[in-house]
Amino acid sequence: MPKIIYSKYEKVRISTLPVEEFKGRIIVILTPGETERAVRYLLSQKMLGLDTETRPSFKKGQQHKVSLLQVSTEDTCFLFRLNHIGLTDSIIKLLEDKTVTKVGLSWHDDLNSLHKLGDFTPGLFIDIQDHVREIGIEDMSLQKLYANLFGKKISKRQQLSNWEADILSDRQKYYAATDAWACIQLYKELVRLRETNDYQLIEPEKHETDLSETR
Repeated sequence: MPKIIYSKYEKVRISTLPVEEFKGRIIVILTPGETERAVRYLLSQKMLGLDTETRPSFKKGQQHKVSLLQVSTEDTCFLFRLNHIGLTDSIIKLLEDKTVTKVGLSWHDDLNSLHKLGDFTPGLFIDIQDHVREIGIEDMSLQKLYANLFGKKISKRQQLSNWEADILSDRQKYYAATDAWACIQLYKELVRLRETNDYQLIEPEKHETDLSETR
């Protein structure tokens, strides 16, 4: 039976879904030495999911630099606290690497933020947003895409928390790790659906009709 996906996913449905959360190891990186060891491990992997977090600004005209770079494998996520260590040579090596596939969402924006910390030439990166339309999906947000493809909710409650706090809370750590790890899952599923064509795409009008019939 083909997987049912929607060209546009109704946001109201997301609140009813079970919550998804990264269940692997989370390692916070605070020193250049830790960074070097983490990057060495990451560059031995086949695929990585990446994301960044920035301290939110609530004052007009105020803008903070990117605070966190999270890089995940299938079972381990490293949280590089850039507000402590900056863009080290090891991190630049990771970002410039052309051998390991690195997947992000709206990654072009993340790269622009990272470039404000230092110069580097981006290596092998895949932006999920460049591929979702290939199977007819119009949504671009991580939360909607994950709900659409996996029927689970990724919580965004920590998005506007203080990413420059002295110590990240457990909720912040799991939020950051989940976003990076989810990029791997989304990309793999998009590739599978494109290769197998094992899905049925529901257009907005049909989706809206289904909703009205269940109310």
